[in-house]
Amino acid sequence: MSVKIRLTRLGGKKKPFYRIVVADSNAPRDGKFLEIVGTYDPTKNPAKAEIKEDAVLGWLRKGAIPSETVGKVLNKAGVLAKLKQADSRQ
Repeated sequence: MSVKIRLTRLGGKKKPFYRIVVADSNAPRDGKFLEIVGTYDPTKNPAKAEIKEDAVLGWLRKGAIPSETVGKVLNKAGVLAKLKQADSRQ
């Protein structure tokens, strides 16, 4: 079973709002997920992301793979830098 960190879409037509979730890679985009680890609102200027860093770092250490978009969001939020910094200490 491969686990991914990806977006699920919420919100209305022309008003997207996303949850950042950990899900099985075979599950549908808006289907079953394992855990909600944050939110992403691209309609704000600049785009607003709220991330549970501890949960995301835990899943990344377990081998979860972020989608391309989530990878960019995590990079902007500095989560990936914290992961690299923590790994370099060990």
